[in-house]
Amino acid sequence: MSNILVVEDESHLAEGLRFNLEAEGYQVNVVETGEAALELFEEGGPRFDVVVLDVMLPGKDGFTVISELRQAGQFVPTLMLTARGHPEDVLKGFSAGADDYLTKPFDLSILIARIRGLLRRREWLVGTPPAPPPPSEEFTFGDKSVNFTALELRVRGEVFPLTLMEVNVLRYLIEHEGKPVSRKRMLDDVWGLHEDTDTRAIDNFIVRLRRYIEDVPAHPRHLLTVRGVGYRFIAAPGDAKK
Repeated sequence: MSNILVVEDESHLAEGLRFNLEAEGYQVNVVETGEAALELFEEGGPRFDVVVLDVMLPGKDGFTVISELRQAGQFVPTLMLTARGHPEDVLKGFSAGADDYLTKPFDLSILIARIRGLLRRREWLVGTPPAPPPPSEEFTFGDKSVNFTALELRVRGEVFPLTLMEVNVLRYLIEHEGKPVSRKRMLDDVWGLHEDTDTRAIDNFIVRLRRYIEDVPAHPRHLLTVRGVGYRFIAAPGDAKK
């Protein structure tokens, strides 16, 4: 039975989520604050398969909670609930480490479908695959490889878990290898955000990916900045045209 943590300070909503998720066969824990949620992840606490995390919480907000979880090495799939559907808020959640988001008010069936999708990701992360992933799901460049299914980046034998959004950004750049890709196009194609948005949010993802991929992040060779446009991925820098 999958164990879901709901972090929501609106008691009527929290209890409604508990009732409906338990009716779907899930085990559900509910807390009202970000601090209480973080305490549950301390050593010896229960194991959670998915976190449903409200953004607007008393004390530490949802952005802070997800950021602290990721910094502590907790990569449990997380769905953020927000009453603010502004693209900047969505990107701020993804940048902090969220895997998905849902804007209030939401349809219960949509929330359950999103949770099921995150549980499938959890199974990929903790399960043992019966066979190697298809070639299209793994990309190798130099001494590095990214597994799009397992959400892992391997660099010289060291494994870095990636969030779903980090993987999506990297996959998109790899699919357009050698070509300049604008920030606006990435917002449109990766996140489906078509409104006027501060495209600098993309830069946060690139900075994190460079920390994993580049030998010297300040002087990247794979994830290059195209001045005035966006970014370009180069798999084999030595072979790239000058």
